[in-house]
Amino acid sequence: MADTVLYDVTDGLATITINRPEAMNAMNVEAKVALREAVQTAAADPAVRAVLLTATGRAFCVGQDLKEHVGLLQNDKETGSRDTMSTVREHYNPIVRALTEMKKPVVAGVNGVAAGAGFGFALAADYRIVADTAAFNTSFAGVALTADSGMSWTLPRLIGPSRAADLLLFPRSISAQEAYDLGIVNKIVPAADLAAEAAAVARALAEGPTLAYAALKESLAYGADHSLVEALEKEDELQSKAGASEDHTIAVQAFLAKEKPKYVGR
Repeated sequence: MADTVLYDVTDGLATITINRPEAMNAMNVEAKVALREAVQTAAADPAVRAVLLTATGRAFCVGQDLKEHVGLLQNDKETGSRDTMSTVREHYNPIVRALTEMKKPVVAGVNGVAAGAGFGFALAADYRIVADTAAFNTSFAGVALTADSGMSWTLPRLIGPSRAADLLLFPRSISAQEAYDLGIVNKIVPAADLAAEAAAVARALAEGPTLAYAALKESLAYGADHSLVEALEKEDELQSKAGASEDHTIAVQAFLAKEKPKYVGR
């Protein structure tokens, strides 16, 4: 993978770090390809039990690299192609699908500004822990674009369609505290503590019952657009599998013995 995205797996935790601090972690083509490869690798690796998505520098990710984007659009105009906007299909969609569909929990450690696609990547995580100096901005309408990176799906499910429409139609910077109040953020920590706190949250999930976490992700996604009766049936299906797992037996035995369970992911 390119240096624009760093990838590390330690003790079951995959840490994926967007690494273009000089560009506020804007997504050029190289970074998009590297991020897509990183999240897909983490999703497919049985040794990875949880994922931490974070970034270097003062921004989490400000979305599309507009400096590169302008040049690509000019090339499209000269050649009569539409290759530039295929980035949604080729890069952003696979990244978001890998984050949301992988059968392991994903933590976003948001160290600074998350705008446009960067905001979308954070929303695709299962848990968002952010620095008190972080901020969020949908950004798309400000450059005459519509939502991508899953934001038309994730944002209204977190804050409701009315508030989502407000933030998308009238892009503005919202603080970490406002994001928490809206229900976008799970936890705010001092900026100096973010790296350690985010890693601790992700590591705790990596040590947890990963089969149960996978089932929880699946049931939450399913319940978002199915009826109560269908959701109950899905819960029955998933609970039956969880109840038959080795992890469940380990958890019950540890509870009775008053010991900390050591899960095996089976």
